[in-house]
Amino acid sequence: MTIQPSADSQSPLIESPVKVAVLMGGVSREREVSIQRGRCVEQALKEAGVNVVTADIAPDRLDILDDKSINIFFIALHGTFGEDGALQEILESKNLIYTGSGPQASQLAFDKWKSKEYFTKAGVPSPDAILFEPRPAILKDINIEDILWRIGQKYVIKPLREGSTIGISIANNPSEAVAAAKSCAAKFGDCMIEEYIPGREITVGVLLGQALPIIEIKSKTGFYDYHAKYIDDRTQFLFDTIDDPAMIKKIEAAAIDCFNALGLRHFARVDFILSADGTVYTLEANSIPGLTSHSLLHKAAAKIGLSMSDLCIKIIEAALETRKNQISFKEPYKTGTQISTND
Repeated sequence: MTIQPSADSQSPLIESPVKVAVLMGGVSREREVSIQRGRCVEQALKEAGVNVVTADIAPDRLDILDDKSINIFFIALHGTFGEDGALQEILESKNLIYTGSGPQASQLAFDKWKSKEYFTKAGVPSPDAILFEPRPAILKDINIEDILWRIGQKYVIKPLREGSTIGISIANNPSEAVAAAKSCAAKFGDCMIEEYIPGREITVGVLLGQALPIIEIKSKTGFYDYHAKYIDDRTQFLFDTIDDPAMIKKIEAAAIDCFNALGLRHFARVDFILSADGTVYTLEANSIPGLTSHSLLHKAAAKIGLSMSDLCIKIIEAALETRKNQISFKEPYKTGTQISTND
């Protein structure tokens, strides 16, 4: 299947209207980013002529899910209770149609340690790492610094279940790495110490199972952290910086392999480091990548002629198609699986 922009503003959704609720906000450290993302999705859908409402939700604020006039829920949350599968489980329990990956795939992608295991099984390299256990008894019995010397000389410390580069730091030696991991664990819980791979940071959006154009990221500090993502306007996002067709195919194939290995669906983004020797190392997969006018997925979609409205419509249509396929295997049909066109 080739991804193509809409010929005009019409789409199957416009011909058979649905009502979409954009779920945003949430309770994670990325709440403000989520609200911004939700507003962008809302605007894009309005421009496409879709009947859309928004809801700032939380685990104890889910009334919108009981609104029978809603046909499909567009998830625009980040972090916990958005990308970790918890919200998806609730939507599944209510037999509701929603965008993005299911509970299990979302949980896998959100956990950096578990997802590394799946990348490796899929044959896609990922930097060596150790799971950090901060309990004094463990630290006493194991010389972590000796272990770290075996996997590298520079390290990245990461919380296992945070997004937007929150809590990530770089250490230049094992003792710094252990100290940083202790601090990370105290603030964020489980964390890992990963080998620092020097190289070019690249990202690949995946839409409807196909790779979008590769983007190379260049931050002014050399570290693509939260500040570089959302605040520093000097960060560069570049296309066509890789001119070797074989390397392009290799990177695109790695993105698809990671997408499939985790069982993701509809859309996602996979981040890599391309080392000097040509090895493509997977860093992580984002099951709900940003969808603002400045987001990487939108930039990649725009590169092939898809507007923000086109992108959101294709995601919604993919979710509707997923439900259609699910229904074909269920007898009898459950209440609520039929799509209503009532506003």
